[in-house]
Order: sequence, then C-alpha cells, then structure tokens
Amino acid sequence: MADALAFARAVRCTALQMVHNAKASHIGSALSIADILAVLYHSHLNCDPDAPNAQNRDRLILSKGHACVAVYAALAEKGFISKAAVDSYGQDFSDLMNHISHKVPGVEFSTGSLGHGLPFGVGKALAAKKLKKTWRTFVLLGDGEMDEGSNWEALMFAAHHKLDNLVAIIDFNNLQSLTTIENTLALEPLADKLSAFGCSVIEIDGHDHRALHEAFAKLPAEMGKPTAIIARTIKGKGVSFMENSVDWHYRSPNKEQLEQALRELEMVHA
Repeated sequence: MADALAFARAVRCTALQMVHNAKASHIGSALSIADILAVLYHSHLNCDPDAPNAQNRDRLILSKGHACVAVYAALAEKGFISKAAVDSYGQDFSDLMNHISHKVPGVEFSTGSLGHGLPFGVGKALAAKKLKKTWRTFVLLGDGEMDEGSNWEALMFAAHHKLDNLVAIIDFNNLQSLTTIENTLALEPLADKLSAFGCSVIEIDGHDHRALHEAFAKLPAEMGKPTAIIARTIKGKGVSFMENSVDWHYRSPNKEQLEQALRELEMVHA
C-alpha cells in the first residue's frame, strides 16, 4: 500500500506540473481521482505497458475526460508512456490532448462531452460476455456527469444484461464546473437510485487506499449485477488552497502556486 501512496503522490505532482506548463485547467478534478487511479494501476488492473493492446487486458475508461492529466501521469508512472512525454501535454501536435485521447498508449477511448464513457464501457463489457472473455471494464465518471441521461440508460442496459464485469466508479467530490452538485441538480440519494437501476452499490472514501483495495479486490460485488462504486472525494485533494474550491475547475496554478502545491505534497508524504 505504501507504494500506491507514492504512486498517487507522483500522479498529483506530475499533473500539477503538466497543467502549469500548458496553462490548462481542470487540476481540481484530476487531483480528486489520483488515489483511485493509483490503487487501480498499482494493484488491480490487468494491463501491461509492453502490450497495451493485449486482448484480455482490463479496460479503464475515463468518462470525465477533462481530468486527463491524472491518467496521463498514471500511464507515465506505469511505463505506458515516457515521463518526458508528459512535457508535451497541451502543446501543438502532441497526442496528449487537453481531453483524453485514444492516441496515447493505454487509453481506450477519447472522451470530451460527458455521458459518453459509460455507454461505451457497457458495450465493452457486453462484448466480453458475448466473446466469453474475462476482461473487466472500469469506467471513471464525475458526479456532475451523472446529470446526463445517457448514463442512466447505460446502467439500465447493463443491469438487464447482467454485466457483472462492469464497474462504474463515480468520483463524488460535490462540485462541478461553477458551483456545487446540490445547487446544480441534486443527485442524492445516489446509492438508492443506482440500486434501483439494478447495480450492486459500494460507498467508500475515495482517498482511503485500504478501502479502495478492499472494494476492488472483491469485484464483482454481486454476481449478475454491474457494480457502482460511489467514491467520496475532495476536489483538489492534497493541495490546501485547491481543496473544495470551485475556482480550480478552470484555473491553472502560476509559478508560486505550483511551488507551494509541490511543497505541500512533499511535506505530507515525506
């Protein structure tokens, strides 16, 4: 577990540097999913950086594609891309685009508009069942993204076809672009709604590595049902002046803010 913590810290530091260099946005959304990605890539995903297209690999789809720097950083940490490659993020002619791109090794699907990743993931899970393959499909969604009706249609379809090889992970950080989830379109009681749509539901602290390990280790949560994991997180997690601040959905840190953020991450994990 200690190595997964170091993995998460590296993801956060790299993501911060990428967003600063590119003067890009969405760092708050990236920091909130760093622990989820770290535990998945470090210990649970069946994937091989030397064979990124292996047929029986697990599929991870980032439906909240604007948080791509966290996935790019994780792929660099895992060895799918070089650590030098992340320096091209957001630059002209780079494959590392500001919303996640399937041109990058290890990325399954390009997403930008919300509500597309889960329907695509359901198709991948159904294909595995039809082909009698053992790969699993993980889809990482934003909480605000659950406002999209396409996600609920996808969950109904997944439950109808008993896709217990599908895992929807909802990054529930309580904020979306400009304000809170509650002020935009309230989701609660989300667990009850997901259960009513035929999912087996797990609720955990999305920054607690032990809880994440335990949840991923016992998949599927229930045979014959898709699993929905509600991961309670903090937007901007790990950087004091970014935590729970809607400002960092669209801002990028200047040089002084970057240096402070990196110092804080160094202090926490020293």
